[in-house]
Parts: sequence; structure tokens; C-alpha cells
Amino acid sequence: MNQENIARCRQIWNQEDIPVVLRRTGKGERLRVRLPFDKTNSVWLRNGRRLRPEWNNKRKFWQLPKAWFNDLVDRSLERFGSVYIIQPYREQEKCAPACQNATGHECQCSCMGQHHGVGNDGSWFEVTEVFATRWGARELACRLLQRRGD
Repeated sequence: MNQENIARCRQIWNQEDIPVVLRRTGKGERLRVRLPFDKTNSVWLRNGRRLRPEWNNKRKFWQLPKAWFNDLVDRSLERFGSVYIIQPYREQEKCAPACQNATGHECQCSCMGQHHGVGNDGSWFEVTEVFATRWGARELACRLLQRRGD
């Protein structure tokens, strides 16, 4: 992985002013979340669900089910006005209709969210049946989402 990129992600992960969600994609891996300190964070994260967020006291982050990702991002934008998302990507991926037409916040393509949910403006040629590519090394991307109007 690119050392400069790792350093940037680490710096964002360690800041304490803006929530950070580390979206992990491995089997059985959960979301890792850091929030600005508040005594009600556990209750806010749980949001009435059956499962409880798990606090990692040694490394100072919350662990949540992956299925909570879109709701967590939406609620973070509402409560805090912005949220960082750190996520894996592969450099050789190309943007796809599934990304451009997406309705949630989860993005796995190499556009790193740049074209996520904006639709096709006619400039994209959509390949439907056959496509070949080489996958680059797995990297981490970091993007800042901000509430509209802020």
C-alpha cells in the first residue's frame, strides 16, 4: 500500500472532531467507528436495535454490523454535519452503472464515490456482458461526506 495514503488515513482515523467509519469487507469483519466523545454514543449508535455496539477499549473504537453502514452514515451526517469514510478499493476497477445508480453510501469501485449515485450523463459507455481488467493492489481510500447545504 502507498505509505502516503496510509499516513493520511491514519491521521484521519486519529482525529477526534469528525466521525470516522472504517468499512471493512472481509468475511466476518465489522465496521469500525470513531465518534467525537459523548456519553450517549452507545445509545445513539444502537438506535433502538437489538444488537449492542461493541466498544474496543484498548484501541478506542466501536464495532458495528456491516448492515448498519448506510443508516450510520445518514445519521452521522444529520447529527455531526460530516463523516469520513475509509474503505478498501482496487485501483484498476472502473465505475459501473451499479455505482452510478446506487442509492446507499456503500461504494466499492475505483471512483471512490466520485460518481456514486449521480447517474449516467451520457458520457459513459456501459459494457454489459464482457469485460476484462487487471486488479491493482488493495488500497484504502478516504472520503469526506458533508451534509448538503453546509
